[in-house]
Amino acid sequence: MNSKTKFSTFVTVTLAVSSLTVSTVVGQSKLTNQSKLFINGIGPVRVGMTVPQAAKAAGTQLVGDPPNNNCYYVKPQNEPKNLSFMVTGGRISRIDVRQNTQITTLKGAKISDTEAQIKSLYPGKIEVTSHKYVKDGHYLTFVPKDRDDQNYRLVFETDGKIVTKLRAGKLPEAEYVEGCS
Repeated sequence: MNSKTKFSTFVTVTLAVSSLTVSTVVGQSKLTNQSKLFINGIGPVRVGMTVPQAAKAAGTQLVGDPPNNNCYYVKPQNEPKNLSFMVTGGRISRIDVRQNTQITTLKGAKISDTEAQIKSLYPGKIEVTSHKYVKDGHYLTFVPKDRDDQNYRLVFETDGKIVTKLRAGKLPEAEYVEGCS
């Protein structure tokens, strides 16, 4: 075997190992506290899935309100805690995170971050509006610029200083202030 053959064999093995690593990270197989929240999903669960599809993708049962044709919530049976899915029209339409500082967005934003931290993670892409129920609180809404993502939002609720809740999903559900109410 000459040195040229050895080199190409090494490159092939390295690429195969790199691809395996990337696909394992991208193709997360279970919903956990390390799952990343993004505008149209969390971990392996995507907006638009039915509840059975989402449960299969999450690797756990989703339990909660009795199904109806309008709007209801389900949540993972065990972990992660303080995470719920809004279901409208029989499909996942929004993800809500409350009191869980482990779940972060793709950019690393989480509950307990300051308003300034959120604005710095999403420069020029945050719309600030007054909170409907919390005096001095705000909704910091990430509005995607990409045409394919224009019907999705990521909303950070604050007390005026720090993030207290976050949610992501499709319009109009992502902007419902009172959930299914």
